[in-house]
Amino acid sequence: MAVADLPGLSSRANAQGSPSTSGNDLHGSPGRSRPDACPGALQTHPAADGAVARIRVPGGILTAAQLRELGAAATALGSGVIELTSRANVQVRGLDAEGEAAFASGMAAAGLLPSATHERVRNILASPMAGLDGRGLIEVAPLVRELDHALCARPALAGLPGRFLFALDDGRGDMTALGADVAFVPIPAPAGGEEVEGALLLAGEDRGLRIALTRAVPAMMAAAEAFLAERTAQNSTAWRMAELDDGPATIATRLGDFAGVTPPGHRTPVPDLSDMSAPPPLGLVSRPGRRATLVVMPPLGRLTTAQAYALATAAEAGDGEIRLTPWRGAIVPGISGADADSWLCRLAATGLVTDPASAWTGVTACTGRPGCAKSLSDVQADAASSTARAGLPLIGAQTAGVLPVHWAGCERRCGRPTGRAVLVVGTGNGYRVDADGRSLHYQDIEETAAAVATARRTG
Repeated sequence: MAVADLPGLSSRANAQGSPSTSGNDLHGSPGRSRPDACPGALQTHPAADGAVARIRVPGGILTAAQLRELGAAATALGSGVIELTSRANVQVRGLDAEGEAAFASGMAAAGLLPSATHERVRNILASPMAGLDGRGLIEVAPLVRELDHALCARPALAGLPGRFLFALDDGRGDMTALGADVAFVPIPAPAGGEEVEGALLLAGEDRGLRIALTRAVPAMMAAAEAFLAERTAQNSTAWRMAELDDGPATIATRLGDFAGVTPPGHRTPVPDLSDMSAPPPLGLVSRPGRRATLVVMPPLGRLTTAQAYALATAAEAGDGEIRLTPWRGAIVPGISGADADSWLCRLAATGLVTDPASAWTGVTACTGRPGCAKSLSDVQADAASSTARAGLPLIGAQTAGVLPVHWAGCERRCGRPTGRAVLVVGTGNGYRVDADGRSLHYQDIEETAAAVATARRTG
């Protein structure tokens, strides 16, 4: 795709400050006062440090060559950092007008921008460890490709808001807690059952809709079309299904006549997956008779070019792909067991976190100053300082009673995680620490660090 074929180039979003690094807005108001301005590679976002471009990565799956291209573009055209988002997407900051055009052209050449019309709506999460650790029921990569192709092939679905989210769970339940607008979760087949059946979740709710695996993607497309139809019927500007009046219920009603959907009257119960939504543990994942998998995380979800190149090199020694996770981590599958420890050490040497007990586990932050004009503090620096001071011994984010923590430079709290978490919000005079309904204000960074450590441990 040539630059001349990319409509909307340099048509920046009409907003100030900085976009959420998550692209995830589960707490938004149903009364949206403006159209969704979520950035893409063509409709960028003007920030204090230059334009921000976001690339959708369906299922979080990148090839080694694509990650190298992202790293090269971030260095040559932007700030030199690839930011990972909680939707397993990537974004690059600090682009100037010429850099925007060159970035979009490079992403198209790398196969990361297959549709100029649908680029912002290709928001597809998928279980990142599917097929790697023996825990899931299905392989999701083929479904990711089918869903992405089906989405881009329907002109009307280009009208979906940039926040609308699809998810494909392999049966382990790691996607169910992430609040996708439309999600498919397979259900263990009853004894003698021949065809895999799954639940179609709407805005994270189980409305009793069941669908065969072979009909999962058509049903998800029908749900997205039903969302657009219902939004028109309600004269709504909603960005997410939950923002519609009785959104999940009305969409479920519209899907009642869709071929292949089992109505709520006959339903196979979804197993309780509430304790299965934690990210995969950092480090080495081995299975007898299978090649190894490496799981790492860049501190604060910011991947340097050197780290990107190191991951790409490791991937070339494996299956040739990198899987990004909604927890801002990266997975490298297909590594020879004999070489796995060596590769893990090489990645750790670049500054990537490989130890599940690291204090960096579960720590995220928005862009903050100076990149975001709305931020009241340099949250990246303060989060790093606080984490170094705390030195928490962890056993993995969201496990063993340790809560994730998110640092935000203002009340918008961009990039905050789903579910229980400690939120550290800049006030212009220190930070407010919010945890489980309790809020305390601290002016001193040492006091803030101590409070955050305590809040995470006692969660």
